[in-house]
Amino acid sequence: MNTSRLSLDRDAIPAAGAPRRRTWRRFFLNQLTTLSLLAMAILLAGIVLYPYMVVNVPSGYVGVLWKRFRGGTVLDPRYLKDEGMRLILPWDRLFLYDLRLQSRTDTYTAISKDGVNVTAGINIRFRLKHDSVPQLHQSIGENYVMTLVVPEIGNRMREIIADYLAEEVYSTKRQEIQDKIRARAEAMLGEKMMERQESEDYAPYRIPLYAMLNLVDTLILGIELPQTIVTAINRKLEQYYIAQEYTFRVEREVKESERKKIEAEGIHEFQQIVSQGISDSYLRWRGIEATLQLSQSPNSKVVIIGGGKDGVPIILGNVDTPAPPPAPQPAALPRPPADPYAMPPGAAPPANWMGPPEKVPTAAAPETTGSPEVPRIYFPFPVRMSEIEAFFSRLSGAIASVGSGPAPAPASK
Repeated sequence: MNTSRLSLDRDAIPAAGAPRRRTWRRFFLNQLTTLSLLAMAILLAGIVLYPYMVVNVPSGYVGVLWKRFRGGTVLDPRYLKDEGMRLILPWDRLFLYDLRLQSRTDTYTAISKDGVNVTAGINIRFRLKHDSVPQLHQSIGENYVMTLVVPEIGNRMREIIADYLAEEVYSTKRQEIQDKIRARAEAMLGEKMMERQESEDYAPYRIPLYAMLNLVDTLILGIELPQTIVTAINRKLEQYYIAQEYTFRVEREVKESERKKIEAEGIHEFQQIVSQGISDSYLRWRGIEATLQLSQSPNSKVVIIGGGKDGVPIILGNVDTPAPPPAPQPAALPRPPADPYAMPPGAAPPANWMGPPEKVPTAAAPETTGSPEVPRIYFPFPVRMSEIEAFFSRLSGAIASVGSGPAPAPASK
């Protein structure tokens, strides 16, 4: 009896955590509307404040933080916001600065040393320094290019060009001018300082402009002068190069004369050396060799024996080609006989003068057409190779006998 009652009482007792679960569940169900409104308000606030709290710093940029309620610009370079997504308070601001190499081209006007108006296009390449960006932002601002770079380069350019003539600026001194513009601009940036007095939150600073900005290069892209000045400069340069051309021509002719002199001296020495070793018998032998070589060629030729100097045969080529006929010479016209009936001018005819007799027409002589035939002359010389070789063998024997000299005459008793 007691046992069953105990068991029933144990089942009737609820668990310790059950009332708490029901309490939280009942509270959640009762406050569901309030909680939904609160979540919607938080979501709406996040959507509205997202552009003011989340800032994306692009590649190559750095962000300078400005705190509205805690001292303004943060000058400590350790608190600069580098690349990536950064979170800030909605009432603060983040200013972005490009740290990459920047390029800008502007046109400037200056006056040269001789009073000519010069217009030059200059390209400026520069880069900001990372640790000095907060001071640059506080002392100059985001429009530092138009405030600092462009006026400084223009002023230095006018100072440099005022020391040169228009012709030098236009033609010969361009590289020197752009180097001087860059050097003078860097020097002036190093002399000018950006200062800030001591305050409660930050220490004072005194930084030169050169520490904020690195001027990489200044390039002169183009220079414009008045058209009349340009024409005069081009004409002067043209005459200068013409004079240089004539100077080169004179030098060339001098060297050519020296070359010809050396060549003539060499030919003279050659002739002296060769003339000492050349004799009549040597020249005769070389003529015979040349005659043999010409006779063996396939071209048609005529050999005249004994017609040349020292008995060397003469070779005439192109025998098969007929010679052109000689041009006919006009025959001399016979002089007409004197007219017996002609009267001298101014003389009166005699009383018994009967005048010239009447002319009787005669038959015309038949005309001869064409030119007289020119007879062809044929040389009865050997034309076959065997006969030519036999002839030259006999010729060589005759020359050898002549070279040996005449036999001595016998002594008279």
